[in-house]
Amino acid sequence: AKHVHEIGCGEGFLSTMLAQSGFAVRGSDISPAAVAIARRRAAELGLTATFRVGDLHDLSPPRDGAELVVCCEVLEHLSEPARALALLARLAQPHLIGSVPREPLWRLLNMARARYWAALGNTPGHLQHWSARSFLGLLENHVEVREVRTPLPWIMALCRRR
Repeated sequence: AKHVHEIGCGEGFLSTMLAQSGFAVRGSDISPAAVAIARRRAAELGLTATFRVGDLHDLSPPRDGAELVVCCEVLEHLSEPARALALLARLAQPHLIGSVPREPLWRLLNMARARYWAALGNTPGHLQHWSARSFLGLLENHVEVREVRTPLPWIMALCRRR
């Protein structure tokens, strides 16, 4: 089975789907509460996916690298996304999937559903905001972008370590 490390796995939705598809999955997240839910979800499904609490910046390639590193809906929460992306590129052995909300569409959709009006549609905790072009520019500083998908309202990129 291919080895996958989902960084910022949250409650394990994507990790458990990958494990159900036959991947050897481990996940990490900074939230102990989210990791507890991910562990419970995997156990209830009889999956061998493993989860641990940890900060992205404390990960190391020898211990935490994987054939596929997945980092979805994380970078927009970080004050130094380029620093995080440099580490993600080292963890990817050789592939990385990264995803962020596409702006300004994300904020407009939030406002259309009457959410976060006082913040002009900005989701709490989102420190970074990228258009498809600006996110791909950030990625290209660290990895080779192989394929891009833009399902509404996200930007998703399959990348390869250089």
